[in-house]
Amino acid sequence: MTDDLRDLLRAEFRWTDLGPGSDYLVSDRSGWWRDPRILDGLGPALGGLFTREKPTVVVSPEVTGFMVGPLVARALGVGFVEAYRAGARRAIAEPMIWADVPSDHRGDVQRLGIRERLVGPGDRALVVDDWAATGAQARGLRELLGSRYVGTAVIVAECPPEVAAELAIRSLLTGVDL
Repeated sequence: MTDDLRDLLRAEFRWTDLGPGSDYLVSDRSGWWRDPRILDGLGPALGGLFTREKPTVVVSPEVTGFMVGPLVARALGVGFVEAYRAGARRAIAEPMIWADVPSDHRGDVQRLGIRERLVGPGDRALVVDDWAATGAQARGLRELLGSRYVGTAVIVAECPPEVAAELAIRSLLTGVDL
C-alpha cells in the first residue's frame, strides 16, 4: 500500500458534526467512492494485507462491504460472496448459513448469512469491509466461516489491538489517522 493512497483516504474523509446538543460525530466516507484513484488502489492495497494467506474467496457484509469486497476479489483474482443481514430484505430463496453477530458499535445485535453453496470446505475466506469499530462483524463471520476464515481486511480499524490480533484484522488506517 502506498502512502499516496493513505493520504487520499485521509483527504477525502470527513467527520460530520450533528450540531448543538450532540457530542457524536458521524463518519462521511462518500469522498472515497467518488475518487477514482482511491477506487483503483483499494483492491490491491487491502488484498495486499493478506497475500501470504492465499485467500480463495472474499466475503463481505452489506452494505459498504458490497462495494469494497469486489474490488479486493478482483485484485486477488478470486470470487466474491455477499454476507446478508437478516431481515434487511426479502428472504433469499436458497439454503443459507447464518451466524449471530455480537453487539456492534451501535449496540445492535445482527445475524449475517451467506449462500451455503458459495463457500466450500477447501476455501480460504478473507472478510473485507470498510471499517471495524468493535470487530463484531468479523467475529460473526469468523464463526460462520469456521476454519475457512483467514482474517479481515478493512480500510479503517478502530477496535482495540487485542481484538484486532484475535480476529486477524488488518487495516490501511486506524481511527487515530482520521
